[in-house]
Amino acid sequence: MHGWIAEAQRLVSHGEPAVLVTVAKAEGSTPREAGAKLLVTREHQWQTIGGGHLEWRAADLARQLLKQSAGHGGARHVERLSLGPSLGQCCGGAVTLVFELLTVADLGWLTNLAKRLQAGQATLRSVAIADAGSHPPGQANPAAGPVTLTDPAAGSTDAPLAPQDDCLLWQARDGWRWLTEIIAPVDFHVVLFGAGHVGQALVRVLATLPCTVTWVDEREVQFPGDLPSNVTVEATDVPEAAIAEARPHSYFLVMTHSHALDQRLCEHIFLRDDFAYFGLIGSQTKRRQFEHRLRERGVPDERLEQMICPIGVPGVSAKTPEVIAIAVAAQLLRVREQHIQRTASRPAAIAV
Repeated sequence: MHGWIAEAQRLVSHGEPAVLVTVAKAEGSTPREAGAKLLVTREHQWQTIGGGHLEWRAADLARQLLKQSAGHGGARHVERLSLGPSLGQCCGGAVTLVFELLTVADLGWLTNLAKRLQAGQATLRSVAIADAGSHPPGQANPAAGPVTLTDPAAGSTDAPLAPQDDCLLWQARDGWRWLTEIIAPVDFHVVLFGAGHVGQALVRVLATLPCTVTWVDEREVQFPGDLPSNVTVEATDVPEAAIAEARPHSYFLVMTHSHALDQRLCEHIFLRDDFAYFGLIGSQTKRRQFEHRLRERGVPDERLEQMICPIGVPGVSAKTPEVIAIAVAAQLLRVREQHIQRTASRPAAIAV
């Protein structure tokens, strides 16, 4: 989700300028949402703002900025692109893109932003852009001051408004425009018990998603040598501890090599009332057996309904590890999307 930060750090620290392209406004039907990123150098690019001719055009404009600015940092540019016949796309919407030339001078805020994310802190990033009316069309604005990072709760002392879902770009009364965006740590935490075939296949899928994974198994030899950057392993004889230590609203998945261990983990998960998802691998027969045993341990029926077993989106009957992994990942994403929608629909608190 925030992979552009580490990549930008790497590039500028080695003296290679890059252009950070941000979808600052999304109007109508668009391939990506406001906040999506593309990072472009003279020969390469990372991340995506939606692919197709839109992305090709954005990369071309970014390389023009690199050429015009001759690698001198601070240059910024705003471009609105309609997603119609001229771009060979039929979305019918429009995107406003902000282009920021990054050099070694930007390493400070990039490093600070990475540290804040590592510490679990959300950050309001504010970028000032000079009024486009004072510069020839298609040319970059000169440097408009450094990028500022602040606590979202405190807000920015300069930026006029907080970002919204579909628009991060604002016009200020003094002629400046501001790109403001909240960059928050990932709050999609998966705790996976079991490093067997399905567990390993699932981790390979989760490695591509905006989540963190705590992967737990008693058998250290089961873990692969090379782990994705969003995965942490715990080889432990006390896997229940990972349940107690998990963050609120975690997504628990139980698929160990032992039904007895599965049951023990289920009992500990039910000691919590704040998980977002709890899935147990198995058939309907296994579910009935576990429901009977867990009732005997005092778990009420209304709590048992929270246990997903079998796991995965309905309609996928294949039992190969890779297919199960994709079906389970899809189910996690669906539950997460429902959680996001519920959160967004709640009334906002009013400051007094």
